[in-house]
Amino acid sequence: MDEGSGLTRQEISETVTGWGWRHILGALETYVRAGSLGEAADLTARLTAFLGDVSGHRLRLDLRADRVIMTIESAGTTMVGRRDIELAQRISSFMGTLGLATEPGVGGERLRPVQAVEIGIDAMDIGAIRPFWKAIMGYADEFELSDPEDALVDPLYQGPAIWFQQMDEPRPQRNRIHFDVVVPHDEAKRRIDAAIAAGGTLRYDAEAPAFWVLADPEGNEACVCTWQGRDG
Repeated sequence: MDEGSGLTRQEISETVTGWGWRHILGALETYVRAGSLGEAADLTARLTAFLGDVSGHRLRLDLRADRVIMTIESAGTTMVGRRDIELAQRISSFMGTLGLATEPGVGGERLRPVQAVEIGIDAMDIGAIRPFWKAIMGYADEFELSDPEDALVDPLYQGPAIWFQQMDEPRPQRNRIHFDVVVPHDEAKRRIDAAIAAGGTLRYDAEAPAFWVLADPEGNEACVCTWQGRDG
């Protein structure tokens, strides 16, 4: 159950998928195609004028020469809320009036599906190493009243979040920093198959479809993650 909306992650995904959005753990994401940077800027100006006040949300608009990428998160929580879902619907409806479609970008190298990337760091003493990563990255606590072991985030939301995984003993033969590549539920298999075809190996899938652990030919690990399998 997603505590922010009263809906399960399955229900959230089923709701927004029909509008061209994807549920990526604590966020909703989509994009609209544009013909130029100027067109993307004009589209963004028209959208923000239409939406008005969106306080309570973290709505990010990433302008590119060929698209506008849109991400919705609830301010102060990692959960997707009902108001976030309603905002996604409003955006898709508005784009429809302009003859445009919100879409997740499945297919094609230049149309990589929406995703989020996080960095996981194994630690024996999270409290000892966390301040270093906060300082060197110029990051901030994920929440204003943060637990001393919570994740760190880029205040501008440009870089990947950093989270810490408690170790029970040193594991010097295993890499202790890995990427979590968070993808839409309908993108996971394609991404895993592509990684294996590129020389990778599947190391762990006991908790799939929440995540799979893969490794490159030298044993460096990365996880492919989805919202699935997390509703208990």
